[in-house]
Amino acid sequence: MNKKEIAEIKKQFTPANCSITRIRGCYVDGEKNKKTEIKEAFLSLSEEEMFKYFDIFRKTLSGTLGKNLINMEFPLAQESEGGTQHFLMKLRESKLQDDDIAEAFFDKIIEHYDYVENYYIILIHAVYDIPGKSTDGSEMFDASDEIYDHILCSICPVNLSKAGLCYNAETNNIEDRIRDWIVEMPDLGFLFPVFNDRSTDIHGILYYTKNAEQLRSAFVDELLGCTTPLSAGGQRDSFNALIEETLGDDCAYETVVNIHEKLGELVEAQKELPDPVVLTQSEVKRLLEDCGVNEEKLEMFDHQYEAAAGESASLMAANLTNTRRMEIKTPDVVIHVNPERADLVETREIDGRRCLVIPMEDNVEVNGIHVRMRAETVADEF
Repeated sequence: MNKKEIAEIKKQFTPANCSITRIRGCYVDGEKNKKTEIKEAFLSLSEEEMFKYFDIFRKTLSGTLGKNLINMEFPLAQESEGGTQHFLMKLRESKLQDDDIAEAFFDKIIEHYDYVENYYIILIHAVYDIPGKSTDGSEMFDASDEIYDHILCSICPVNLSKAGLCYNAETNNIEDRIRDWIVEMPDLGFLFPVFNDRSTDIHGILYYTKNAEQLRSAFVDELLGCTTPLSAGGQRDSFNALIEETLGDDCAYETVVNIHEKLGELVEAQKELPDPVVLTQSEVKRLLEDCGVNEEKLEMFDHQYEAAAGESASLMAANLTNTRRMEIKTPDVVIHVNPERADLVETREIDGRRCLVIPMEDNVEVNGIHVRMRAETVADEF
């Protein structure tokens, strides 16, 4: 799914567009005991409850693609009888009205979700009547020819509210506040099937994680049956290792800056497109060639790529570089530079020492204090 398709489904989580038919919930304590369950027609909930649930569902489809929201495909084996995709298909087809299937689903989560405190599993079934679109992109609600039948799961931590004082209007007094168990925004979740090309795609799932660096691979493997991709940080670390291994002794400052400038240009050029920029193994190799890495250094590239990232791994460009700032780090000094002005930082040898040289002219501050440079000072050396 891309950004536009995710946004289209999120729009359904409003009172005016609501396509949710049913909701089921299971509250689990820190000992993995089911404390209470709900099973309701969603529209039977009070308006106040619906609004709070809408917030949770929208959050489950929020974040950055490739970081918090990850498209995953089911291996073929999982689409056979007894596979995870086959089980999710039965859960969807039941419209959450089959108690045995719903209980089996909750049991799977309780077994594989590694969380030591209380949490609330929310599962909804929804049917979206997909409106057709005219040539100018406007929706034609009377031209629908497909139904997007789907389920959404959100797993939310439940924590005790903070202690404190409050004003009691009935007694007109300041009193100790009663502490409640609060359902927070989701930690994990998923949408099944995915909504690709504005159509149902039963071969994939959209996975949500609040912490982009904790994908919970055991949970993904056991509950969803999908292969957990590298996290955003894992992709960055693998790419950095690949660059260092490929360039070796030629891993010069100027070459690395050039690589990140090229990556930044790729991200900026396509930031308005709904799909993020994804680099395959051959595209990463071509990037290095464009940055002047010689053929001799690239001879072992394919082997090094597979060792660093995996044979079939793709890397998302936005996960590999920071388009807002470039960081230059030594053991004692960290410099943050606007990527568009990386040319201000030069490398020179001065008095036999390798130095980073930054021109310091106007608008120089030290701990927030504007300072004036002495006439004989033309650069700051690190």
